[in-house]
Amino acid sequence: MSGLLRSHCACGVDTHSHVIPFEFPSFLGSAAPSGWPSMAPMDSCHRQVIIDGKNYRTVSDKCWSTSRRLADFAEMGLALQAISPMPELLSYWLKPVDAAVLVHYLNDQIASMVEESDGQLIGLGAVPLQDIDLAIKELEYLRQIPGFAGVEIGSNINGIVVGDPQLDPFFEACEALDMAVFVHALRPTGMDRLIGPPLLQQVLAYPTDVGLAAASVLTSNLILRRPRLRMAFSHGGGTLASLLPRLEQATSVFPALRESVQLSPTAQARRFFYDTMVFDTATLKHLVNCFGDTQMMIGTDYPFNFHDDQPVKRIEAASLTPESLQRMTEGNARQFLGLDLP
Repeated sequence: MSGLLRSHCACGVDTHSHVIPFEFPSFLGSAAPSGWPSMAPMDSCHRQVIIDGKNYRTVSDKCWSTSRRLADFAEMGLALQAISPMPELLSYWLKPVDAAVLVHYLNDQIASMVEESDGQLIGLGAVPLQDIDLAIKELEYLRQIPGFAGVEIGSNINGIVVGDPQLDPFFEACEALDMAVFVHALRPTGMDRLIGPPLLQQVLAYPTDVGLAAASVLTSNLILRRPRLRMAFSHGGGTLASLLPRLEQATSVFPALRESVQLSPTAQARRFFYDTMVFDTATLKHLVNCFGDTQMMIGTDYPFNFHDDQPVKRIEAASLTPESLQRMTEGNARQFLGLDLP
């Protein structure tokens, strides 16, 4: 049975993939604010995302075409995929009322793709988290739309890290509404320390920022305040697996940390979910050892160039037990997304 599963699994559930709409709405005011996106056509399959007059990213129709996206499922070993906006579109730097208009449009585009997919796509929407009240209002809107399981948020909101207590009312609402939270790296710190082309942001700085974001939820005891919150971190939790032993040791050495961190950091870390997008079998095995095979789930970053196009095979290469393989390819993701196991 295990050999059959390893050779023919098309059951994977991808929790980390992105959407960009074919078109963005025109700004309704007198002049579009800095950061408002638009689209420029290139050819029949590609368009440019234009932000502040510059090409932010050239993208293919897999970003907005449901049929093109679903056509890749068989080769990737997927049965289901959660779709969320390209992180830059979360737009925390816009005025809250402007951001609310843009993310509402994005959420409606995601809803259309989910509806077209016949159950193969599930939505993780966006909220204007620079304004907690507006964010909760949009969260409540998403809760009413069939096919939405939760939201994607950035690793920081204009420099405010995820574990900051001022975000507690939003996480309280997520818990109350049973909406999952997927934390994606965004506009990371430390860019001034990188030497090389700007794309090193996603290669090197993203894991650092998401690792610090994950650490912040441990040191702020978020999961103790919100024990039913389902939260996941992109890129394998970034640097968290390397930071965690230091944090664990520090709580036994420094009285101030021992007093403020109310539960073992490792125990807390094992209550969150992490995607498998680390591009390396040895690293994946380390994350399983660190967080547990009950917390790891597929993430691909589809459909961008820098994505994992063989996520199920990569998990299979880790020589897991059939039970662990099932959990990491679909069971954990379904639990995170609040879906029933088939």
